Amino acid sequence: MKTPSKKPATKKPAAKAPAKAARGFPTLALERVLIQSCGGLVCGVDEAGRGPWAGPVAAGAVILNPDDLPEGIDDSKVLTAERRETLEAEIKARAVAWGVGFASVEEIAELNILHATGLAMCRAIEAMSVQPVGALVDGNYRFKLPCDVQTVVGGDGLSLSIAAASILAKTARDRLMVAMDEEYPGYGFASHKGYNAPVHQQALKDLGPCPAHRRGWAPIRALLED
Repeated sequence: MKTPSKKPATKKPAAKAPAKAARGFPTLALERVLIQSCGGLVCGVDEAGRGPWAGPVAAGAVILNPDDLPEGIDDSKVLTAERRETLEAEIKARAVAWGVGFASVEEIAELNILHATGLAMCRAIEAMSVQPVGALVDGNYRFKLPCDVQTVVGGDGLSLSIAAASILAKTARDRLMVAMDEEYPGYGFASHKGYNAPVHQQALKDLGPCPAHRRGWAPIRALLED
């Protein structure tokens, strides 16, 4: 009697890792919900420049027209500089209202960066030709603004209005930093926009801080104390 031969063991194919979900694009879904609860116009609000070593913090506020949306609005961080500038012009031309506000280096030193950011946001809303009754604000901090506030973590990737505001804040601040580069040459503000970068670090070692630097920031304060 023949012993039946064993079939060679077969390896189970390795389980494939689930494909990473494609990043969705921002929509007006959050705006519609807030409009229903507020009963009026809603803007998106976002900031640019909370972390740099130099320059002001900027904020943008936008009420989009749902019937006349520029194509391609997205989180400013995922767009090229050229695309941001193109969208900036379209947003300003087609939005119901928009505004940009700044808080200076001196105001950051006096108030701290969080409250200075809130001040820039208030100024952005106050600069709008039409005032909103509600605001979607990127992040989890509930700033005191001149309207109802709904915070949205990761809002610049979820809300079209916040994404549009992020574009206006970023382009406005970038232009200001390019102008600041001419006022304070040698630091490279036009390239790194005041953020931490090797060329910025070297310039600080060579030249020391200038009036555009945030003197309360630890790296700048350390240089001033040397």
